[in-house]
Amino acid sequence: MRIFITGASGHIGSAVIPELLDAGHQVVGLARSNESAATVAAAGAEVRRGDLDDLDNLRDAVAAADGVIHLAFKHEAMRAGDFAAAITADLRAIETIGAALAGTGKPFVGTSGTLTLAFAGLTRVSTEADAPDVGPRVDAEKAVAALADRGVRSAVVRLPPTVHSSLDRHGFIPTLIATARDKGVAAYVGDGNNRWPAGHTLDAAQLYRLALEKAPAGARLHAVDDEGVPFREIAEAIGRHLDVPVISIPPEQADAHFGYLGSLVSLDNPTSSARTRELLTWKPTHPGLIADLDQGHYFNAP
Repeated sequence: MRIFITGASGHIGSAVIPELLDAGHQVVGLARSNESAATVAAAGAEVRRGDLDDLDNLRDAVAAADGVIHLAFKHEAMRAGDFAAAITADLRAIETIGAALAGTGKPFVGTSGTLTLAFAGLTRVSTEADAPDVGPRVDAEKAVAALADRGVRSAVVRLPPTVHSSLDRHGFIPTLIATARDKGVAAYVGDGNNRWPAGHTLDAAQLYRLALEKAPAGARLHAVDDEGVPFREIAEAIGRHLDVPVISIPPEQADAHFGYLGSLVSLDNPTSSARTRELLTWKPTHPGLIADLDQGHYFNAP
C-alpha cells in the first residue's frame, strides 16, 4: 500500500517509516521544514512538503494514498501553554483526512493518549473499551472512531505518556530528566504511587503497522507494555543516573517544579493492552521503561 504519514519526521514517525518499508509498503511523509524533509528522505520515504494548517495539500495527499497514519500534533503549542490551539488544529486535520477518505474503505490510523482516560476520572485499570465523553483530545479520538460509520476502516492508537527509546528526544522522559538536571533533584508528587503506563517506540511502531493492515473499523488500541510504573520509580531511576536526590513535593508545588507537566505528574493511569494484543496478535518485545532508563542512553547527552 501507499501510505501517507503526518508527523513522519518525529519520534514515532521515525520508527513507523522503516516498519512500513520493511513490510513492503510505500511511504509518503509530510514535512513542514527542510530539516524534516531531509529526515523523511533519509529514512527512505517520499517527501510531501506541508503542514497541518495547509488543508488543501493535506486533502490531496490523502486522496493519492491507500491509507493514512496521523501522528502529527502541535507539541510546541502544547509546551507553550496553548494546548487548545494544538487540539483545534489536530481535530481540523482529522476532519479533513476523514472527508477525503469517506466511502473508500481505506484504513486511517489516528493517535490519542491513555492519559485521556486518567482525565476521565477512572479509578481502575483502563481498557480499550473505555471511551470517555470529555477530556483532552477526546473529540479527536471520537472523530476518528466515528469514521467507521462513513466507510473508513479507522482505528485509534492510544499512546502512553512514556513512549521511550533512544529515538525519544523531546518526550516526557527527556523533559523530566531536564527538569531534574535544572532543579538538582528528581521529584515525585506525594507518595509517588500513581502509575504511568509505558511502551517502547519500536513496539508502538509495529502496532501502527498492524492497525493499518488489519485493525477492524472503529478499534481503539493501546500501545502499552508496562501497565503502570509508579512515578516514584521513574524519579528514582532518573535520580540514580543523574546522582541527584530523589524527593517528594506537595501537589501545590507541582506546577512550579514541573512546568507544563505539572498537571500530569500526579495522574494515576494504569492501562491494559490485553485486548490489543489479542486482536492484532501484538506482542511487545523491547525493554520496559525502567530497564530502558538503566541502559543509560537518556543520560549520555546533557
